[in-house]
Amino acid sequence: MGASRPGWFRAAWSAPATGCGPCDVAAVRAVWPVLDARLEAVLALIRAEVHADIGSDHAHLPIRVVQEGRAERCVVVEVNPGPLGHARASVARSGLGARVEVREGNGFDPLDAGEVDSASLTGMGAATILGVLERAGEKLPGALVLQPNDSPLPLRMWARASGYHLTAERMAAGYWAYPVLRLERRPGLDPAYAGLPLEAALRYGPLLLRGRSPLLLEQVQRDVARLTPLAAPGRPAERELTTARSALQVLEGAS
Repeated sequence: MGASRPGWFRAAWSAPATGCGPCDVAAVRAVWPVLDARLEAVLALIRAEVHADIGSDHAHLPIRVVQEGRAERCVVVEVNPGPLGHARASVARSGLGARVEVREGNGFDPLDAGEVDSASLTGMGAATILGVLERAGEKLPGALVLQPNDSPLPLRMWARASGYHLTAERMAAGYWAYPVLRLERRPGLDPAYAGLPLEAALRYGPLLLRGRSPLLLEQVQRDVARLTPLAAPGRPAERELTTARSALQVLEGAS
């Protein structure tokens, strides 16, 4: 936590040292939730005045968002009774009940239009996330942080068609490499895709390609190896292989 922070980061406090017994460690973690690499990557892309975490489960992410000064307030939305109860218990233990509000409901339904300026949807399939976004209507905020558990291709396509630009991308190591996207509503064409092969950029991520992400390089190399024996002329794998090879050229710096 000692690294310098960007201007929007307003950290109020850091977790105390835990060189003590297991009960004390558990107590610290109850108020300062430990996130895995996937959610740490999501956390790093959140900055807002009021942020909503849709499908929050234990509410560990929004608690950390407020603790680290990445938002003044958070709204936690959960539709299932079990996770809803876990979220309420976590917020109560954190002592942040005045700044982290838990609401029962589906997607953006419990929110008013304009109530939040940012939202995160994590740990779901891209199709599920896309359905939530498409049903949100005027309640969609200007910034979104999305972490699908499968290919983010449909989310990138939706963003390009819906007036959102891709402003940051990360990959987090875990059971597999998890993609994390930050989208912001902006006018005009998204410059992130300029000068890149479009199909490869949509499939693998324009900013990850430009940044030559090591995790993405491993993924693309695996795709090329997997698709090569399947790519007979006219078969779907042929187009997928062409896309993967285009991405590999960008990642390896080939012209």
